[in-house]
Amino acid sequence: MSGLRITVWNEGVHEKISEKVQKVYPNSIGGQIAQYLEKQPGIASVRSVQLDDPDQGLSDEILENTDVMTWWGHLAHDKVSEENAEKVQNRVLNGMGLVVLHSGHMSKPFRRLMGTGCMLKWREWQSEGERERVWVVDPAHPIANGIPEYIELERSEMYGEHFDIPQPDQLVFVSWYQGGEVFRSGCCWHRGLGKVFYFSPGHETLPIYYNEHILKVIYNGVLWCAPTKPVNGVFRGNFDPPIEKIG
Repeated sequence: MSGLRITVWNEGVHEKISEKVQKVYPNSIGGQIAQYLEKQPGIASVRSVQLDDPDQGLSDEILENTDVMTWWGHLAHDKVSEENAEKVQNRVLNGMGLVVLHSGHMSKPFRRLMGTGCMLKWREWQSEGERERVWVVDPAHPIANGIPEYIELERSEMYGEHFDIPQPDQLVFVSWYQGGEVFRSGCCWHRGLGKVFYFSPGHETLPIYYNEHILKVIYNGVLWCAPTKPVNGVFRGNFDPPIEKIG
């Protein structure tokens, strides 16, 4: 591949109704992530889409021309149509990578791909957050490339266990919080021909997506999720392969 085609899917609701979010992310959360990714090597194009775009930003044309999609949502998970959620799910099964961020754990595509409720425990202290240390627990994993032993976030929203997800294929990060909780904050799965990476830091009222290490993790996640080769056709999980007779 000459370069990856990235689609940054951003719900885009908070930015329209909250002055606090607008102040932190004047170019939107998706815009901040896209602005970083488009400057990175190996990226051919970055497209930013939102829930209020035509086809909710998930048209066939967009999906068919996306190698990796990042997903950020929070207030309007229920507004994403079941049809579009299924299209994203099927696209991942056919090889598209999916990087799910923060409260995107409750998104329809992620829950479909996980097959669980994906619920977790959370806390905000007077909307100011608390200290989080994102510890690298698999330093040999490609997503941890260039990341220090831990990422220190002075203010973050606590996400805690139990996190109702399937056992990750690889666990790259575990977070510790000032209140004492721990959380599996960086998890990898293979689904069909595609890959999924979930990364939890990123509250909408805190400037976490300006942190160079957090952005580097997202970029590394995009590279890890990338298809290894162009994928055509439809993924079929149930079929009988030809059997050669022996003897």
